[in-house]
Amino acid sequence: MKLSILDQVPISAGKTAREALEASTRLAQEAENLGFERYWIAEHHDMASLANPNPGVMLSYIGAHTRKIRIGAGAVLLPHYRPYHVAETYNLLATLFPNRIDLGIGRAPGGSAEASIALSGNYLENVKKMPESLDDLLRFLYDEFAHDHIFSKISPSPVPTTPPIPWLLGTSGKSAILAADKGMKYAFGHFMSEADGPAIVKKYREDFVMKNKDENPQTIIAVSVICAETTEKAEELALSSLLWSVQQEKGIHDNGVPTVEAAKSYHYTDQDIKIMNQLKKNLIVGNPQEVKQKLLDLQQLYVADELMIVTITHSYEARKRSYHLLSELM
Repeated sequence: MKLSILDQVPISAGKTAREALEASTRLAQEAENLGFERYWIAEHHDMASLANPNPGVMLSYIGAHTRKIRIGAGAVLLPHYRPYHVAETYNLLATLFPNRIDLGIGRAPGGSAEASIALSGNYLENVKKMPESLDDLLRFLYDEFAHDHIFSKISPSPVPTTPPIPWLLGTSGKSAILAADKGMKYAFGHFMSEADGPAIVKKYREDFVMKNKDENPQTIIAVSVICAETTEKAEELALSSLLWSVQQEKGIHDNGVPTVEAAKSYHYTDQDIKIMNQLKKNLIVGNPQEVKQKLLDLQQLYVADELMIVTITHSYEARKRSYHLLSELM
């Protein structure tokens, strides 16, 4: 089973954004040493507990501190940007780090309504234009504009020998249909979706439009995991992650990922408990053997080509240890 990492760059309580970004760089290095397939970094805006608003900038730093692991955005939120700008940025990365760059594309706002307005004006209108923007982006990456099109006269320089590999990310049937229609690789966010994921991914495969003979449907399933030497330790670590997620769900973004001790002493409301129980459905927690079996079951359920692991704990060392245990098993 292929395993990869999705890093949301969470800031732990008592830590700074710089410390979180440095921890993410070390995580990418560890992922490379442990043999993970790829390392992706997320984009968020106006969230004080998440440190990365610009994957392209951070990937240039991570690329310079790693040697061979594939690195990419998970995802560039396309409604905020012009396709040409995105193509330029990721062509530059693909020139600096040949045959290593993935370009994940999403359409979520990634932050508050005010942040979306500040970034791109009428965000909802841009979402409606997402299929056309995606078409333009793919044409820029593969130089496929018709000769009489105005954009056929320009290139998103520098043009790399191997272009970045585009993926479409999503959590619903709409994203799967779009990925299939465009003949794109598809990453489904199991960890943040309440939809029938296996049915959505199955639909993607069935409807996939092959754009050339070398392209076949390919899927990544992103799943939230916390693994420790014992089940008890893993469940304890998960408390801080769950409380942090509850706060995010309630729109509380100013607090970093709390300590386990803070999570144990927190006064939970009935609504908090309801949210936690819902979150637990998409969270895999346990000792290595338990986690391995659950991941294998999930892979078979989705018929997934690859699993991408999201792990959030207060302790950056505990997060790294969780990935280390997974690599030993897989």
